[in-house]
Amino acid sequence: MEIQYSDRLKLMHALCVATTARHDETPITDLSAYDALSAADYLSCYVTFKAILSAGRSPSAERTENFDMLSVYQCYALMTYAFFTSPLVQEGVEPDFKTAQITIAKTLFAGLSDAELIEILESGFNKFQLIAEAEVDHWKAFRENLDKVAISFVIAGTEDDSPHDSDEILPIFGQLLSQLCEAFESA
Repeated sequence: MEIQYSDRLKLMHALCVATTARHDETPITDLSAYDALSAADYLSCYVTFKAILSAGRSPSAERTENFDMLSVYQCYALMTYAFFTSPLVQEGVEPDFKTAQITIAKTLFAGLSDAELIEILESGFNKFQLIAEAEVDHWKAFRENLDKVAISFVIAGTEDDSPHDSDEILPIFGQLLSQLCEAFESA
């Protein structure tokens, strides 16, 4: 039986929540309790957070030393959201980028002031559009690679016969984030 992509997203959401649950918490295992777009929001934040850790980045230090880097993380999370949700269109589910970018910013940057969040949202979305519309080969390759990694992550986590485990794919998110950070640090 072929599982729908939206169900894969919900399952990955549940699996990732389960890996981050405290010992005294019981994760929700009923997939009907999850929504595909909410799952994409969560997974975007989850892989971005894991990528930041894998890349050895320090958002708290960058907040004072290089604030614009936070918008790069926002851009990255929004790009992963786009790639997590693009297959949903075939199921009649349209991504909600406005809501997603706010959810992502509030999740990744909890505790920042509204003014800081607005700056991160605007700058992150501008970077997102710049990369999405770029025709330069390295940006095309970056988009393709991030798309492949996002879909591979979902498949690896939801297919029993996948050649890889989702944990094996997480460091690749970190490598791609490092590339994105380097591109904006040198700009």
